[in-house]
Amino acid sequence: MKNLTTFDIAQYLDSKEMIAEYLSQVLADGDTNELLVAMGNIAKAKGMSQIAKDTGLGRESLYKTFSPDAKPRFETIMKVLNSFGVKLQASA
Repeated sequence: MKNLTTFDIAQYLDSKEMIAEYLSQVLADGDTNELLVAMGNIAKAKGMSQIAKDTGLGRESLYKTFSPDAKPRFETIMKVLNSFGVKLQASA
């Protein structure tokens, strides 16, 4: 019997380029809950303490922000994205 390991996307989010591509794919689907989960995965990869420090938001509040069905403020989303080193961009 083979041992299978659980896939953890956070292990692969080790550069701004990987983070940006991951977020681009999630945003293309247009699912808010999926976006929040993706942001939580990135925060896990970067370290929740570091994200809290970079954004000035509490760790507890960040965990709530990334939970499915959360309704974070746009300002919070932007602070977190900036801490990831990525920016939202609209294109036609």
